Amino acid sequence: MQQVTIVGLGLIGASIGLGLKRWATNDGKRTAVLSVTGFDTNLEHQNYAKKIHAVDRTEWDLPRAVRDADMVIIAVPPLAVRGVMEALADMLKPGAVVTDVTSTKADIMQWAADILPSHIHFIGGHPMAGKSQSIEGAEADLFQSATWCVVPSVTADENAVQTVLGMVSALGAEPSFVDAHEHDGFVGAVSHLPFMLSIALMHSVSSDPAWRDMKQLSSTGFQDVSRLSGGSAEMHRDICVTNREAIVRWMGEAIDDLQHMRSLVAAGTDEADETLLSLFDEARDAHASWATTERRGGELVQDTDKELSNVSMTGQFNQMLFGSMFRRKPRLGNETEREKRDGKQNNSRR
Repeated sequence: MQQVTIVGLGLIGASIGLGLKRWATNDGKRTAVLSVTGFDTNLEHQNYAKKIHAVDRTEWDLPRAVRDADMVIIAVPPLAVRGVMEALADMLKPGAVVTDVTSTKADIMQWAADILPSHIHFIGGHPMAGKSQSIEGAEADLFQSATWCVVPSVTADENAVQTVLGMVSALGAEPSFVDAHEHDGFVGAVSHLPFMLSIALMHSVSSDPAWRDMKQLSSTGFQDVSRLSGGSAEMHRDICVTNREAIVRWMGEAIDDLQHMRSLVAAGTDEADETLLSLFDEARDAHASWATTERRGGELVQDTDKELSNVSMTGQFNQMLFGSMFRRKPRLGNETEREKRDGKQNNSRR
């Protein structure tokens, strides 16, 4: 029987435990093929993990939790990873596989190279899935169809890589091999920038003296954009510390776009309004392209089926809510006029 230890029993760690335990007892297996041990410095998390059967047992001492483990999964905030590696480095048995699930990779890979002994195989990992909840939101299906970034260390052997790929498969995720620095640049855009924008929205609006009255009017739009601000403050801080360069770059891009749109809104001219319309069209088209991106087997990369069906009803809802009399008719210009509009946008941006 394989021994798996999960260090960190928050949303991700507990969901991994639930998923692995379900896999270990499915498909007519007569006996469980693995045993899951959990460790967390928060004793409430340990007790809750046992209550929901995310782990078979828990340990109060980290060295004891990992001593017999064939595989160790580090599921703690980024800045805590180094300390965990230092604590378990001398306790792991030769040949043990260690992986992590943190959302930055370059620093993590360097720490593993510096701290873990050569007989330990480290494979960096990052599941592109989550919620704003902690362990109370854990579920076995959290990683179903999600992309799971896999970043093997230079010393990891093929068997260790296959072990991690087997775990990813058991959890229903889709593995994707990526370089650590490339990973950090990519997630800086598609993961870290979104929560920085969400936090900026929440902070700027809630700091206004009229917030008490404004929040009574908030609806799904505000809920959608502000959701990420409800995540772990410690996690957000650690991500910024371990991925500064990429986050600064993408925030700069976003600031430039916001300043450009601000100038267009403030201009109050027909030309500026048309440029705004063009920008909105481009963003809508880019979103539609993203929402319909497919992976192998024809499945959507993201769970956007419901969203796409809602988008397809937009015209009908507009007519139901506002009628058709006062809708602004779209311009039906030829290709040359469209090119002129694009040229105006580029000149305005300069």
